[in-house]
Amino acid sequence: MPMKGPFLTANTILYCRDWSRTVQFYRDQLGLPVLFSSQWFIEFAINDTARLSVADEKRSSIKSCGGQGITVTLEVRDIRSIWEKFDKAGLTPTPIKTHPWGALVFYIFDPEGHRIEVWQI
Repeated sequence: MPMKGPFLTANTILYCRDWSRTVQFYRDQLGLPVLFSSQWFIEFAINDTARLSVADEKRSSIKSCGGQGITVTLEVRDIRSIWEKFDKAGLTPTPIKTHPWGALVFYIFDPEGHRIEVWQI
């Protein structure tokens, strides 16, 4: 049964030095649909209740962390087909490995250095 909490959606905001290149990565290479866009902020849909946003640090009071300490995790249904898609797109995914708890996982990095973990049970 799905958990019911007080929050309707969740959004992670990545503050970036190279905003336009990072937007291009998430929009064009990962294929995330755009929900909202302005001259310095863009919000992508992960699914019906999760969002990922990219903000230009030059227009924000919060600065980029340079990818340090951030991992965006994305669960998928078919990890091998996603790995092949990312490999063909030149995103240099790491080899798929099995974690001790049984999940299959690989990693890519966005232009800011944020680690993206793609996994499947």
